[in-house]
Amino acid sequence: MNQTNAAIGKYRWTICSLVFFATTVNYLDRNVISYLRPFLAEAFHWTPEQEVIDYSNIEIAFKIAYALGMLVAGGIIDKLGTKLGYALATGLWSLAAVGHALATGTGGFIIARVFLGITEAGNFPAAIKATAEWFPQKERALATGIFNSGSNIGAIIVPLSVPFIAENYGWQWALIATGVIGFIWLILWFVFYEVPQKQKRLSQAELEYINADKVDVIEAEDTEKVSWLKLLSFRQTWAFAIGKLLTDPVWWFYLFWLPDFLMKQYKLSTTEIIWPCALVYVIGSVGSIFGGWLPLKLIEKNWPAYKARKTSMLLYAFAVLPVLFSQYLGTINMWWAILVIGLAVSAHQAWSANIFTTVSDMFPKKATASVTGIGGMFGAVGGILLTAVVQKNMFVYFTKIGKIETGYFIMFCICGGAYLLAWLIMHILVPKMKKVEV
Repeated sequence: MNQTNAAIGKYRWTICSLVFFATTVNYLDRNVISYLRPFLAEAFHWTPEQEVIDYSNIEIAFKIAYALGMLVAGGIIDKLGTKLGYALATGLWSLAAVGHALATGTGGFIIARVFLGITEAGNFPAAIKATAEWFPQKERALATGIFNSGSNIGAIIVPLSVPFIAENYGWQWALIATGVIGFIWLILWFVFYEVPQKQKRLSQAELEYINADKVDVIEAEDTEKVSWLKLLSFRQTWAFAIGKLLTDPVWWFYLFWLPDFLMKQYKLSTTEIIWPCALVYVIGSVGSIFGGWLPLKLIEKNWPAYKARKTSMLLYAFAVLPVLFSQYLGTINMWWAILVIGLAVSAHQAWSANIFTTVSDMFPKKATASVTGIGGMFGAVGGILLTAVVQKNMFVYFTKIGKIETGYFIMFCICGGAYLLAWLIMHILVPKMKKVEV
């Protein structure tokens, strides 16, 4: 690929780096709460049982808002275009992130979380649309894997910085510090981003390479919006949406509950969880990039794109299964549990890089943000159901009887089986992932 880049140019990877930066900021802002939980419990005077309930309510509020945001985010971005749509979403969620610092109780924090959820919904529809605009089909999974690894980098930065800031300067400053980074990204976005057809920094050779395998090259002014009703008539939409419904909640679980698991399972403090959590997401970032690299190599070996994608996703689904044994391995040594959970997170990110890419495989560019929004909404709904029906009630029950480790075992069983079920349903619905005409 280096020779190809040298011959045709590599400005598309500059765009990928911008999307990576935005995704990192997105996860900085949403993940910060996981490490502020003990500080909020003290500030808002939560009892142990009330902590589980209020934290779950805050999490549910974010997911409901995120799901509602997904109802409109994709359509807005398809209508406004990637440049303006992405900038609007990032600017608004950065304001919402800083606004958390104004909260004086659980209610105020929930309000700030709602605004964050609605606005953060714009990230992935915009990111997938940018990838569809800037990359040929064979490179999209790799580009998606790279930018999606920003979710891991964000999750790594948070434990390394947020507890320190909160302990030394107050929890409000941790929220302000992470929130303002989005405004730095906005400057870079307006300086460096434009659609390929209008980007003066792009060589003609690279433009031709980007569009070489596309039958739906769209001029910048073409912002035709495809209705949700029409998109929901396609099996391809339902395959993506159900895949997200079943697997996104697993990622939400790791993101919002891993610190609590480590503190309660191994009696770690807020500072002692820093390196275990960071290691989990370091491993996860490797999986995100590898997840996009493998189908690229299979396609280069003349595999059909759908076969390369599905084979890779099946391998990643099996790679999640060892998480079932994480607690048993943790009785030998905590770091074995960390490594197995890290493998599961890595496999999720590899899966995520490919399931996102199935959208641009199966839909024209004018519909990618909308379909991504539909899938994101289904993923958020799955997360809401898991938290409300399973985590909130189950964790409260097991906290009361002093056996929270049993609740976590049940959760790891759910996490282990979700991907194989999702893969099977997707395979039945779209065996060859044929592209639709809209």
